[in-house]
Amino acid sequence: MKVFKFGGASVSSVERIKNVAAILRTYSNERLVVIISAMGKTTNALEKVTEAFFRGEKDQALQLFEGIKQQHLTTAKYLLVENYNPCYKQLMDFFTEVEWLLHDKPVRNYDYYYDQVVCVGELLSTGIVSHYLNEAGVKNHWLDVRDILRTDDNFRDAGVDWAYTEEKIRMTVESGEKMTDDSRQMTGKRGIYLTQGFIGSTDENESTTLGREGSDYTAAIFANLLDAESLTIWKDVEGVMSADPKQFPEATFISDLSFNEVIEMAYYGAQVIHPKTIKPLQNKNIPLHVKCFTDASLPGTTISNKKVKHLPPIVVIKEKQVLMHLHSQDFSFVGEKPMSRLYEMFAQLRFRPNLVQTGAISVQLCLDEHPDKVDQLAADASSIFDVELERGLSLLKIRYFNNDLL
Repeated sequence: MKVFKFGGASVSSVERIKNVAAILRTYSNERLVVIISAMGKTTNALEKVTEAFFRGEKDQALQLFEGIKQQHLTTAKYLLVENYNPCYKQLMDFFTEVEWLLHDKPVRNYDYYYDQVVCVGELLSTGIVSHYLNEAGVKNHWLDVRDILRTDDNFRDAGVDWAYTEEKIRMTVESGEKMTDDSRQMTGKRGIYLTQGFIGSTDENESTTLGREGSDYTAAIFANLLDAESLTIWKDVEGVMSADPKQFPEATFISDLSFNEVIEMAYYGAQVIHPKTIKPLQNKNIPLHVKCFTDASLPGTTISNKKVKHLPPIVVIKEKQVLMHLHSQDFSFVGEKPMSRLYEMFAQLRFRPNLVQTGAISVQLCLDEHPDKVDQLAADASSIFDVELERGLSLLKIRYFNNDLL
């Protein structure tokens, strides 16, 4: 069993969806689980829908969502002939899930509504791709990952119930219990199971997400629980680069990396891999390949337990950061007691800083821009500190700095 993950860029157009089919056709003798993200910038568009809804601008939210609907229906029309009608019906069911919510008024927190709306992006993309693959002769079985991946209710950064999820994955993928009669041919040595990344659900069937760009993490969960031979993430670059080539054209290709190195890169915001992806793979020594979907013949990057030396400088920029300045109210030293209180606040909010710098009477925190959590942390911290905020910043991280960068 191998696990593949295709990101949003790989399914952002009709031509690229056809390219996914061409790649999968070359693995026709394999058993695969394929994880697919939302198309292109769909998640960003759905975030704007959520923001408008939460501001009480129902008509604006519905108008924005209508644009997303038409985009996906148009893609389906260009791709499908025989399977258009069943695909259309499936898409309409997903549209209804969101529209039903948008006609209501928000009575819960933003993160809850974010997950209920944004999760539809993956459902729409996988529905279209699955129907197209079947029509193109790449037989697959579509799964709603929300029936499989159980999480807690920490919306936007949900924790996985590993025991429940393992039972459901093995029941569904290994036994083929949920397959239709037409798909039972896949229960042998060959077959493709196609499902969504990034999303899950609570025990009350409320949709959740695993954190931005969490499709990688979903793929790692499947790989771990299925004892997969490998996980391959297909991207629009030749492999892992020393920096984002869109920001740094001089970025260089890295052929091999260790799990430890990639964890550090991801933690500070490198978009190549979701930060939580590595641990499930490292625990079972499952290699991770990062390959180029526009040229599958390229070798790509292999990430494993193997130590790698002589790496080039690695540059990571993380956008949408907030710098929180905390100053002692009475000029007393910032010691164990106030720091302990501060970390209790992080735990209560399920929020962590990206950087912490302490001084004699001050603390600097670099945080992701989650407005509700940042504002709540500032309010809580004001009981023991004077608080100032700087928003709209970027965090620059350089590993293996050398003077050639100057």
